[in-house]
Amino acid sequence: MENQLAQEELSRQKLYMADVAEMMKVRARGPVPLAYVRTYGCQQNVADGEKIKGQLSEMGFEFAGSPEEADFILFNTCAVREHAQDRVFGNVGALKNIKRRHPATIIAVCGCMTEQEHVAERFKKSYPFVNIVFGTHVIHRLPEMLYTTLTDSKRVFLRGHEGEEVLEGIPTRRDGTSRAWVTVMLGCDNFCSYCIVPYVRGREKSRRPEEIVSECRELIQAGYKEITLLGQNVNSYGKGLEEPVNFAELLRRIDAIPGDYRIRFMTSHPKDASKELFDVMAHSQHIPHYIHLPFQSGNDRVLREMNRRYTREQYLELIRYARSVMPDVSFTSDVIVGFPGETYEEFQDTLSLIREVEFTSLFTFIYSPREGTKAAKMPDPVSHQEKTQWFAELLKVQEEVAAQRSAAMVGQTYRVLVEERNEKSGLLSGRTASSVVIDFPGGEELIGQYAQVKVTAARSWMLSGELAE
Repeated sequence: MENQLAQEELSRQKLYMADVAEMMKVRARGPVPLAYVRTYGCQQNVADGEKIKGQLSEMGFEFAGSPEEADFILFNTCAVREHAQDRVFGNVGALKNIKRRHPATIIAVCGCMTEQEHVAERFKKSYPFVNIVFGTHVIHRLPEMLYTTLTDSKRVFLRGHEGEEVLEGIPTRRDGTSRAWVTVMLGCDNFCSYCIVPYVRGREKSRRPEEIVSECRELIQAGYKEITLLGQNVNSYGKGLEEPVNFAELLRRIDAIPGDYRIRFMTSHPKDASKELFDVMAHSQHIPHYIHLPFQSGNDRVLREMNRRYTREQYLELIRYARSVMPDVSFTSDVIVGFPGETYEEFQDTLSLIREVEFTSLFTFIYSPREGTKAAKMPDPVSHQEKTQWFAELLKVQEEVAAQRSAAMVGQTYRVLVEERNEKSGLLSGRTASSVVIDFPGGEELIGQYAQVKVTAARSWMLSGELAE
């Protein structure tokens, strides 16, 4: 019944698409309506942005290279860090001048920021030139929102968690032709004390495995070389499904699809990462021996305050087991520096864990309080200046680890997926199975293809190479 209702809703939106397409033909400044979509934040936001672009394409929009050219401007936002939110407010504020020059321009803001009540209220009161503000759970209703704005000249504010099922069949316009994002689940049930995601993305909902496998098969048949499975915690995939399928089993099913491709996934939570998962990776044909496994802190007391629900030793046991079945496995991770109440001695435990694991790379952040989270109310006596000094110390340790890893790669040949041309250097950039980027000279025809590249030089984490004979 839920699936039927979902399909009826999408059919309803298609009617709005047709109406908007007709109205925008008249309203557009040029021969066709142009849209500008800018996405901030994580890969899940990127995947959401591709669905937004897919719907806009169905409504007759083509895409502009800048906001100034566009008839419809949309910012798809991230709420994870304060700096990202401040940047969005500043960039949205700058759109006021475009609206003044072109009053018919429609401006929209969506994403995780707008799911926060105080943020939505700020857009309503302080940004009157923004026509549409909507949350992460109503992306499929964009055609209806545009129709309302065009016909009633009303501002639209639409947020909230709708339904228990993930809607299938929303049009998607992918940003590339070699790498694709596939959402396997939405939301998060972990409620880490520093994290706003469960409040803006809602509780966990898993897509049906047959829908995921079918989407992956279509992408592989279309020539995509790398598919990244997305979820706030992919390791807890399967909750609420009629068929008992966990994430390891989902990977087995996708891995069985014939073709020349890689399957990646993110993000994994250490409390749910299982030996079964590592065993599946070890015996797979298409899953690189690489995993992004955020540890956040190397100190047990801080981990408890973060509500991470694992210990340092449990994390290291996962690392040891993974290496026992995949000796060549590589790890990347997330680290928070200066969590409220963290002492310098506790921070040293994070540094020692980094040295012990020898991560390929780290995504590192100074703690940023998020209104509405438990951590935002905790005493935080350490100054930002001191946290910045800790942060620099962490970067130095990781740079030393990365330099050793990079030096060991010189002279070795790796199969890389060529992603793009580096605008600064003019060189191609290719990513190894372990997610290490190598820059090397080559022709445009290699972009989107696999190539054998020999590493010729290393500088910290930067690698240079040449096409292998």
